[in-house]
Amino acid sequence: MDCLNRSTPNQKQELDNPKQKWAKFTYIGKATRSVTKLFRDTQVKIAYTTNNNLERLLRYNSTGTENKYGKSGTYQLSCPTCNKKYIGQTGRSFQVRFREHQHDYKYMCRKSGFAQHLLDERHTFGPMKNIKDIIHYAKKGRMMDALEKFHIYEASQRGIQINDKSTIQRNPIFDTLVRHHQHRGNHRCKPTTISSPPHLTKMGPVHRSVSHR
Repeated sequence: MDCLNRSTPNQKQELDNPKQKWAKFTYIGKATRSVTKLFRDTQVKIAYTTNNNLERLLRYNSTGTENKYGKSGTYQLSCPTCNKKYIGQTGRSFQVRFREHQHDYKYMCRKSGFAQHLLDERHTFGPMKNIKDIIHYAKKGRMMDALEKFHIYEASQRGIQINDKSTIQRNPIFDTLVRHHQHRGNHRCKPTTISSPPHLTKMGPVHRSVSHR
């Protein structure tokens, strides 16, 4: 009977605090800490979550933005003839950057890696709505660099990338993320909005494939 009546410390704590509850907050910094301090002397326990995780940042989720070509970020161009992919980034609007690719193709310039591929292979150019996909909306900086680097790496692993192969270095973290993407199955790109730089920006320097953005 003594064994049956004897309770563990954890069980005793649960009996002493029968109404203990948990509250979950998305951590955004100092403002979150200020709010959660209000619960310090209560029976409510605090748990923190974050939206800055790799799966969310690299997931293709549509934002429903009407003027999607008026923003900046990372993008993908598909060759209409062979369907190989060119990954790029721009701190200006996607529309302006597309016109630069189009200009280089029309006037046989070699500044654009995408235009160079089309000219060398004698492939055709296409309208923006057919060949350009927005991968991520982002502002110019380390976040955009890291996103571009990852998607170039992913396309190269699939053997469909147009970007300069000499700029790509082996990355074990990217290898894991590529396998995750392949397992989930990615189809046509749908953009997602990126607002703040997470730990993804610490994956190493970005080796750009083109000098003109």
